[in-house]
Amino acid sequence: MPLALVTGATSGIGSAFADRLAHTGHDLILVARTRHHLERQAEVLRHRTAVRVEMLPADLSTTEGCRLVEHRLTTREPVDLLVNNAGIVLNKPFPQNDITAEELVLNVNVRAVLRLTHTVLPGMVGRGEGRVINVASFTALGPGGLATTYPASKSWVLAFTESVGRSAQVRNSGVRVMALLPGFTKTEIFDRSGIDPLNLPRWMWLRADQVVATALRDLDRGRTVSVPSVRYKVAAWGLRHLPRPLLRPFSWDFSSPSRMWTGGAK
Repeated sequence: MPLALVTGATSGIGSAFADRLAHTGHDLILVARTRHHLERQAEVLRHRTAVRVEMLPADLSTTEGCRLVEHRLTTREPVDLLVNNAGIVLNKPFPQNDITAEELVLNVNVRAVLRLTHTVLPGMVGRGEGRVINVASFTALGPGGLATTYPASKSWVLAFTESVGRSAQVRNSGVRVMALLPGFTKTEIFDRSGIDPLNLPRWMWLRADQVVATALRDLDRGRTVSVPSVRYKVAAWGLRHLPRPLLRPFSWDFSSPSRMWTGGAK
């Protein structure tokens, strides 16, 4: 069976990846900070499928946590698919956050993606097979969220993935590296971060299983960037091509809650 490693695997999009991959015959290595949540996720997957599920508790905001995962990636059977899904978002604007919290965002959203991709890619290129999915966000394409470093961190993930994934060395080897840019998805991240999605209309929400299904389909098609749903494909086009002054009034401004997704009113 192919082997997949998923970070942030116990909730949201990461959990949906684990479930989908298990049901399509992938053995799994699940990475998350909390062993209790990993045990619960593994028990459910083992009950529903016949795949092997390995748990790897690791805090990817730390060097030690990254090294634990890197050691697993380099000392036993090679991983066929790496899903860098773990991510952090803060619920306050940049000036109000402690610098330690801001560094945690960059450690998980940027450094962990860099390190784990760097760990698996040489072996994949050498074998001539392997796949990497780096989960970013549609806000990586433009000023979708103001006064926060989250979109900036996801912009790095997108730029990094496109740079590596489109390179001749990677593509000619048969390895696929893809950035996933989901829109607003119903996951636990809002509850954990304390972010209130306010008046977002129902049509803006995606389901995690829908996001994962699109991502795996686009990966099979050899795409470097995957944007789930037509509505977010339209939004992605606008964020890439429309002038910034036209977009700013419609951005989610963490420093001015009254202007969050209200078209700039007030």
